[in-house]
Amino acid sequence: MHKKIAVVGGGSWATAIIKILSDNLIGKEIYWWMRNPESIEHIRHYNHNPHYLSSVEIKIPDENLSTNLKELIAPCELIVLNVPAAFLKAALAGISPEDLKGKKIISAIKGIVPDENMIIGEFLNKHYQIPFSDIIVISGPCHAEEVALEKLSYLTIASQDPDLAADFAAMLNTRYIKTNVSDDIYGTEYSAVLKNIYAIASGICRGIGYGDNFQAVLISNAIRETSRFVEAIHPIQRDIKESAYLGDLLVTAYSQFSRNRTFGFMVGKGYTVTSAQLEMNMIAEGYYAVNCLHQINKAFKVNMPICRAVYAILYERHSPQIEMKLLSEQLT
Repeated sequence: MHKKIAVVGGGSWATAIIKILSDNLIGKEIYWWMRNPESIEHIRHYNHNPHYLSSVEIKIPDENLSTNLKELIAPCELIVLNVPAAFLKAALAGISPEDLKGKKIISAIKGIVPDENMIIGEFLNKHYQIPFSDIIVISGPCHAEEVALEKLSYLTIASQDPDLAADFAAMLNTRYIKTNVSDDIYGTEYSAVLKNIYAIASGICRGIGYGDNFQAVLISNAIRETSRFVEAIHPIQRDIKESAYLGDLLVTAYSQFSRNRTFGFMVGKGYTVTSAQLEMNMIAEGYYAVNCLHQINKAFKVNMPICRAVYAILYERHSPQIEMKLLSEQLT
């Protein structure tokens, strides 16, 4: 029997996941929840998302599109969560642990739940009693815009259950998507969060005039900072040079499609945080993440000068020029 999969979220990465699942040759039935009823009606009539990746053809039956999350997920065995972390609580409002019981939950969210200061897996385990063995994490490097263009991309699928990871990875393989599997749900999630913060730092540095040489040093330090933090959080054997860690950091720090880098660039150019957010009209996950990481790291006390500098600029309103000059004295 075909597996039933629900995708929760209406943005560019959710649209890309819909495309990947649809283009994959394994039989499955796809359901899609979006908050905006006008967007659903547009998709039903014109077969593309009006606001994100509008070139992607949507191949989902009309009846499988809904704004009613409780009804939509009821028949599904697999649920892909794909909303910004800051909006996850609102998206799951009205959903009880019983509604998710026995289902496999896939996090395609690269962020931390604000106020909770938890990665998505921890949040689901605590508030919805989802066993960690039933949680899957999707990590990059993989920009939605390149998925839409069918540029060759790679995904790492992480789960404590290797068979579960492999089964879901098989549902994502296409001619333009290759997959790897991992058992490191903590490291891949936290690395995905951290790379957004480092992409903001990268954008800030570019905005205030630093060049490629400094950028290379910044990112070299960023992957070491990542390694120190994930080792403190969850010390297992991992290779930080793998694509789920270093690869995702590189693409987010350098790509023209990186909204976190764009956000940082605007801040470096003199935009206020609020004006940069309004101008972009998209969520830069790193903005919320750096505050959460700042709070989490009070317990672990990992040396994280790049995260500290970004936090000081975004939340303490310190001068980007001064903070990056101070940071440059700490990098090696």
